[in-house]
Amino acid sequence: MMIAIMIEDMLLDLGHQVAGVCQSLAAALTITEPQDLPFDMAILDVNLAGERSFPVARRLAERGVPFMFATGYGTLGLEEPFRSAFTLKKPFQQEDLARAIALVCPA
Repeated sequence: MMIAIMIEDMLLDLGHQVAGVCQSLAAALTITEPQDLPFDMAILDVNLAGERSFPVARRLAERGVPFMFATGYGTLGLEEPFRSAFTLKKPFQQEDLARAIALVCPA
């Protein structure tokens, strides 16, 4: 939870809005159910309360929603279909997050 709050603060400092913070796979899947998603991009932690976030990544990819992984595992912790997804290695600084957003979701 502490890391989620830190990332949320970084995003707000960078001028972005935060549509939601999900701490479980079920919550993340629920927020991605609507056809018109309430966000432009997503930052996924690989581990959500002991469950992997790959079902969420699949759903976002199917809908063409840009996303990145924020993880301490690096790309080796990703399932094969997602090894080419942008991965922000934790811990990271606000400047790293800003660069990652610009790469994943260019203006």
